[in-house]
Amino acid sequence: MSLGQSRCRSRRLRLLFTSLTLGLALSWASSWANRVAAQVPSTASEPPPELASLLSRIDTAASAGDLAAVMRFYSPNFTSADGLTYNTLKQTLEDLWKRYPDLQYQTTLESWEQQGDAITTVTTTTITGVYPDERRDLNLSATITARQRLQNDQIVEQEILSERSELTAGDNPPTVSFNLPEQVNPGQEFDFDAVVMEPLGERLLLGAALEEPIGVENYLNPAPVELELLSSGGLFKVGQAPKSPDDRWISAVIVRYDGITAVTQRLRVVEVDQAGN
Repeated sequence: MSLGQSRCRSRRLRLLFTSLTLGLALSWASSWANRVAAQVPSTASEPPPELASLLSRIDTAASAGDLAAVMRFYSPNFTSADGLTYNTLKQTLEDLWKRYPDLQYQTTLESWEQQGDAITTVTTTTITGVYPDERRDLNLSATITARQRLQNDQIVEQEILSERSELTAGDNPPTVSFNLPEQVNPGQEFDFDAVVMEPLGERLLLGAALEEPIGVENYLNPAPVELELLSSGGLFKVGQAPKSPDDRWISAVIVRYDGITAVTQRLRVVEVDQAGN
């Protein structure tokens, strides 16, 4: 997929922005959907008490940063649609908690279904945290919806259904309206806009758009980002999905003199007959 075609005229600067913010956002989006407690909506059917207890215990362990306790809730044979295994998940969490020592999780249990001796759940998780830095703190917020299968009080499978994360830094980070479809067909073109909501005035904006395949190797390894000097109040791009089903992370980084905002969203690339899954 290419995001190289621009629908606005902008002058490219040969600058590299090695974005810790972007890398952290990407890692969040692919690894955290099922590690938290559930708050059951009043309209949902009551889940089994053991399910609510299990989710509550996972939440407690994750909020405490207790890696050993969290991993006890995962099967040694754990797999995810993004390629995570038990060992790569453990390493990802260890690295992530070193960077974000104080994280808060809140999850809503959207649905659950008993399937023999297994339970399938769909959850929506909100995650917030701060990365302390001597120059400027990085503020993280993310929302992730995931489907997971639990068996014998352990998570055995996970699939991310949607995700979006935002990192901000500075005294007055730009407010960004991020417009991207959640899902496209293989080979389909799509519009991607990241618009700064405040009036531009005489202030300069730098920005970058990035597309990356979703995989274990990209979780905590941020790619260099080449910034553009923006002649209008944001990024306006046209992308094209890969020709075969293969989800992507689509990101925008907006830099202003008084702050930075980085937004990442998962773009699902699915066949038409999979759209309802």
